[in-house]
Amino acid sequence: MLHERLKGKTCLVTAAAQGIGRETALRFAREGARVLAVDIAEDGLRSLAAEHRSIRPMPLDVTDPHEVAELGSTVAFDAVFNCVGYVHHGNILDCDEQAWRRSFTLNVDSMYRICRAVLPAMVERRNGAIVNMASVASSVTGVRDRFAYGATKAAVIGLTKSIAVDFVDKGVRCNAVCPGTIRTPSLEQRIASLPGNHAENWQAFVRRQPIGRLGEASEVAALVAYLASDEAAFTTGAIHVIDGGWTN
Repeated sequence: MLHERLKGKTCLVTAAAQGIGRETALRFAREGARVLAVDIAEDGLRSLAAEHRSIRPMPLDVTDPHEVAELGSTVAFDAVFNCVGYVHHGNILDCDEQAWRRSFTLNVDSMYRICRAVLPAMVERRNGAIVNMASVASSVTGVRDRFAYGATKAAVIGLTKSIAVDFVDKGVRCNAVCPGTIRTPSLEQRIASLPGNHAENWQAFVRRQPIGRLGEASEVAALVAYLASDEAAFTTGAIHVIDGGWTN
């Protein structure tokens, strides 16, 4: 049985239509929060909202500065989970200007905009928690063929630590989660696009996990819910690795 650690809180979850974002929106709601779930995938948002009455779906493009600014000016959030992300496959020679720019637009610029939009209300009330989606493919460790992705997630860690130190005396906490390989629809799509035998490609991902399996989106959601709650009131500026021992 879940504790209602987020009871009475208003929370924002981006990329909420599937995967870790979806599981986190549901976890927040089950923990007692009112959840604004945003994404550009409207069908996914509708099906998510049907699963819990405390989830309010809203289409939002986090790459649109005007949409994000308007959101921040109309709703005050107690907790925010920045989950939007894009994984480019390849090394630096495989990463052209367009792929590089898209990676930063989705993985870093979106968080910059969301954080700028929600921080003023948090500072005014001297209370707030921001959780950013990073990755072990970042400043934590280098991962083959994750050049652009690793660069953006390292930037997310820097962004997180900077916000944490700048607003620690204003009642706002900011932390990052760094997952390893998590079973999500986006991972399934990437594996399906790989050449060779599908089952063997799956097993290749599993074999690199010391714990012997892939992580589940619900496990990451549980960590995010803790960081968003008052139980983590003494935690800020930290990166939280959840990777089944991959980088141990």
